[in-house]
Amino acid sequence: MNSNTVLFALLFSLCLSCGELVPNPDDNVENITRDISEEKEKPKAEFAIIIHGGAGTILKKNMTSEKEAAYKAKLEEAIRVGYEILKNGGSSLDAVQKTINIMEDSPLFNAGKGAVFTNAETNELDASIMDGKTLNAGASAGTTTVRNPINLARIIMDNSPHVMMAGAGAETYAKEQGLTIVDPSYFYTENRFNSLKRIIEKEKTEQDQNNKQAFYDPEIKDSKFGTVGCAALDKNGNLAAGTSTGGMTNKRYGRVGDAPIIGAGTYANNNSCAVSSTGWGEYFIRAMVAHDISALMQYKGLSLKEAAQEVIQKKVPELGGDGGIVAVDKNGNMVAEFNTSGMYRATMNDKGELEIGIYKENED
Repeated sequence: MNSNTVLFALLFSLCLSCGELVPNPDDNVENITRDISEEKEKPKAEFAIIIHGGAGTILKKNMTSEKEAAYKAKLEEAIRVGYEILKNGGSSLDAVQKTINIMEDSPLFNAGKGAVFTNAETNELDASIMDGKTLNAGASAGTTTVRNPINLARIIMDNSPHVMMAGAGAETYAKEQGLTIVDPSYFYTENRFNSLKRIIEKEKTEQDQNNKQAFYDPEIKDSKFGTVGCAALDKNGNLAAGTSTGGMTNKRYGRVGDAPIIGAGTYANNNSCAVSSTGWGEYFIRAMVAHDISALMQYKGLSLKEAAQEVIQKKVPELGGDGGIVAVDKNGNMVAEFNTSGMYRATMNDKGELEIGIYKENED
């Protein structure tokens, strides 16, 4: 076979193979073509921040216009503090801490100033914060004199070899670190105290002496909601999350919920997302809600939205719990997922677009 024959054979073979790339007009075009836009990842946001002020039976019909306006104003005030920090190149940790401070100082939320009362008519506060870059974390539980528990959580993370401190020891450390210490009376609010009295009165009228029926009374069950939290992504690509709460109205025996538990109430990892939880703490601890969302993203390849739905709409309800989360992923995608009738929430992206919600989307 001469060289011309070989060359002709090669060219003929090449033409045949190229022909296979040409679609048959009879083929289903949908099976051949792809939407290029669907294959491209959404552009990464420069920064993002999302907050919550608690989830529960929050119905528009039960909310006065004045109270609704007050909640929205405080949510906006809080998130704008964090937004400005991020916009100016500050860290996600600072944005989370300072944003939560605003909500801790407001009597509207069950955290800091607005903390609910225990059965002993005291206020016991919990908080946690986590750095997605280093996986370092700090938490405090059961404090009664630290004005801003999230600040104590941050100090524990930054300055101590520990992750969690509780009770008198945590308060001693707070004093040594120069945090603002207040008289326990600072946390008194008439509204929260009246809620405690109503719940105790209901308990007294319950025939079930172990208070099990009373606990499932709607007002008592929803008394656990009101936790505040924040998740943020900064310009350096670092994620952070924090959570602060007064716990559950009428709680006893030093009960601690999910808010100070890393992996349950708070979790952040630069490889996946940052999450802050609010809900029935006992179930959020058992489900390890915040970490589970991150794990589903890392190990199963789910999107933030898919992971949040899997945990909040399936896993938690199947256990018997309810509540919600706010979260942001490493690309700046934000999610507010809840299985209750409402959750106080707000988001701001790198374009400065603000969204505030209280009820389910079709009611806001």
